[in-house]
Amino acid sequence: MKRRTFLCAMAGLVLLAGAQIARSADEITVGITLSLSGPYADFGREELNGVQMWVSDVNERGMLLGRQVRLKYYDDHSDPETSARLYEKLISEDKVDLLLGPYSSDITLAASTVAEKHDFPMLATGAAADEIWERGYRNIFGLETPASHYMDLLMTVLAEHHIERIAIVYADANFTRAVMDGVRREAANRKLDIVFDREYPQDSEDFGALIEAAKASRPDILIGGTYFDDAVALVRQSRASDFSPKAFVFTVAPAVPEFGEALGSAAEGMMGVVPWMQSAHLPMGEDFAYRYRHRFGYEPGHHAAYGYGGGQTLEAAVRLAGSLDHDKLREQFRTMRFTSLFGHYRVDQTGKQIGKSTYVMQWQHGRRRLVLPRNLREGEIIYPLTPWSAR
Repeated sequence: MKRRTFLCAMAGLVLLAGAQIARSADEITVGITLSLSGPYADFGREELNGVQMWVSDVNERGMLLGRQVRLKYYDDHSDPETSARLYEKLISEDKVDLLLGPYSSDITLAASTVAEKHDFPMLATGAAADEIWERGYRNIFGLETPASHYMDLLMTVLAEHHIERIAIVYADANFTRAVMDGVRREAANRKLDIVFDREYPQDSEDFGALIEAAKASRPDILIGGTYFDDAVALVRQSRASDFSPKAFVFTVAPAVPEFGEALGSAAEGMMGVVPWMQSAHLPMGEDFAYRYRHRFGYEPGHHAAYGYGGGQTLEAAVRLAGSLDHDKLREQFRTMRFTSLFGHYRVDQTGKQIGKSTYVMQWQHGRRRLVLPRNLREGEIIYPLTPWSAR
């Protein structure tokens, strides 16, 4: 009796193991690391939300190549070395079928080196530093506008507003350095003067001396290569010092609702250069925002669009290839043209994005409004800003 019970139990385990193997074979696993802790945690969590929405949608639409999509993700703690180690695990141990890249250029530089070592195509979602595509790699493909062209749209309209004197300040990160390289190039092309140019440590909190020095240069505009905390601190401390250029423009921070929540009335008039924002004038934006808000309880920022648009672009490459074969996927990433929630996808021979442009938004009357390009704008640019002392 005991022997029969034992044999039945073993048979059950074999059947269960077989069912698990079959279930695994019927899935396509997408691997990614995200910054769910550390300085990029807010951005990483939002990107994860976007990827998870895409996974749900693709499975509800009828799967991918006839198989369910499953997401395998790890927290990289906002650290490049941790991300690289975890991508090694995703490829070598978890045996994932597809890769999406992590958030931030610094982390993507490390993670893409692992993908290149394994000759595994990776779609970079939230990374834009030009350096990523200057290393001769053949397996990294970008979704984002290259950082050195991030400010091109803004720079084209400065002369129209008689803005000639520019102050630039930026965090010591690959993305923000590349953004400012582009600002310097476009300023030189348009014969605009950069009267102040200063880099600061990314974890800076006290900008008093920097602001006083920038103020002394009498700029028409302050352009900040920022993330979130530094942008908020720069605005607060500019107000405290009565540093009142005619315009403030930042990267990353103004695009998210938390910027307005943190600054209150001080956010009014602040501009941001963004890769995506919720707008009735952008395809799929309102539908995505409605469903995101219903699922997560708050408005999406562009980091959520990184995740969802990245998933859509990955899906397009797989469907066009009709396969998970790396060579076939690599060829699709290199040659396909596609429009996702995030925007146009088209890359050059290095994998760098050349089809996607950025937008300019401004906080007006307590909400984010698209102001550039003109054919999509929701309102005119408010310029010049009222000095702090008169607000």
